[in-house]
Amino acid sequence: MNDDVTFGMLLTDDPDLVERVSSFWPSQEFVWTIHRQGGSALEGLLNNPPGLLLISLTLPDYSGLEILSLLKAENVYRNVPVLLCLTEEECYRSFHPEKDEADDFFVLPGNDEEFRHRINLVAQRAKRTLDLNPLSRLPGNTSIIRNIQRRLDCKDDFAMCYCDLDYFKSFNDKYGFIRGDEVLLMTARIILNIARMLSPKDFFVGHVGGDDFVFVLPTPLAKTACRQVIAAFDSIVPQFYDEKDRDRGYIVSEDRRGEMRQFPFMTISIAVVPNYKGKLEHVGQVSFIASNLKKKAKESAHSCYVIDKRCA
Repeated sequence: MNDDVTFGMLLTDDPDLVERVSSFWPSQEFVWTIHRQGGSALEGLLNNPPGLLLISLTLPDYSGLEILSLLKAENVYRNVPVLLCLTEEECYRSFHPEKDEADDFFVLPGNDEEFRHRINLVAQRAKRTLDLNPLSRLPGNTSIIRNIQRRLDCKDDFAMCYCDLDYFKSFNDKYGFIRGDEVLLMTARIILNIARMLSPKDFFVGHVGGDDFVFVLPTPLAKTACRQVIAAFDSIVPQFYDEKDRDRGYIVSEDRRGEMRQFPFMTISIAVVPNYKGKLEHVGQVSFIASNLKKKAKESAHSCYVIDKRCA
């Protein structure tokens, strides 16, 4: 398990299963809430959704499949990962994987090590999926923070590059969110492809949200990566504008005060924070430096990157 506590719910009236699952991890790694009836479990699920739900099929009131169906029918709660605990007979007679929306299942009694691994895999897969940006499918804030902090703890020589699109809001307001999403996907692909090409074994790309992205590479590759990202972005982005806007080189859209004004084509600003000689210790430091550098980069009328002076 990773170093975060996972909060799970076990819904079963089988005391042996409760004892078995509870023994797999120490309490500082996995905390289980036990329910023996579906009614009480539903209240707990809706009020405080767990990170993982294990369900027995046979319960005193509801069936496990009824609980599963009720949970997955709710858009807010359907992302809770569910692992069904089945007897061999239930697996063949009651469970229908093509329509029952379980995330995984385990046939009891089975092997303890396999059971533990199966629970762990479902929990970790769910965490990764929930952290993915729904548009770009790139890792989100939690993964970004963990990746950078891990590198800081290891005193790695790396550069965190924070990318922000300029004039994206005016573009989105004029052309609509669908074309805006296409620009974000294009930007994600550019960053991902360049980072992977330059450092195939040591790169990370994340999507902070909106028009903000992060990529991490070894420090010596940062300048090259930024130049290539800027060149690719600047060459492709005009294609997203209508021909008449391309011809005149700007768009007319509302500003933040609701007034119509001219806006230039989108550009990309990149703030580069190198962990020079392993001096940085916390991701908060990286974020603070990047925020100040980004303001400096945005002063330019063109796409540009700004590197923290310790890189010199």
